[in-house]
Amino acid sequence: MTDAPGYELPFLLFGGFRTLIDRLHAELAHRGHPDLRPSHGFAMQAIGVRGATASEIGRRLGVSKQAAGKTVDRLEALGYAERADDPADARRKIVRLTAHGVDALAKSAEIFDDLRAEWVRTLGRDHVRAIEEGLRAVAGPTAYRLDAAGWLSG
Repeated sequence: MTDAPGYELPFLLFGGFRTLIDRLHAELAHRGHPDLRPSHGFAMQAIGVRGATASEIGRRLGVSKQAAGKTVDRLEALGYAERADDPADARRKIVRLTAHGVDALAKSAEIFDDLRAEWVRTLGRDHVRAIEEGLRAVAGPTAYRLDAAGWLSG
């Protein structure tokens, strides 16, 4: 078997990622979240369970405070997030996930488990584990980053 050209690896990795994300969003639509987009998921992760300011969200996503604010505006309009006064500093606003936002993240976790199980059925448990271990080895401790949107557009 001949090795594939080097440029194929990033495309295959991105193709796998894209397939998972597209399937996730199709299923989320069936489960009551038809308006969510991939960037919304990154933003909701950046908001987190404790909430965050627009500046913190922007830093976590690798975008400007203004770009983060626009995403938060959209999440607010869709009912996934809300702004509230910061109890520690009345001049600041904290963005928090609503119950609808928390529900979307919980359903996303369930769907990702289902999608991984499909990969296991297709490729085998050992093969999927080997892929995951290999990716952890090459990606290192920074594998879980939320700044993909800022990185791709910057």
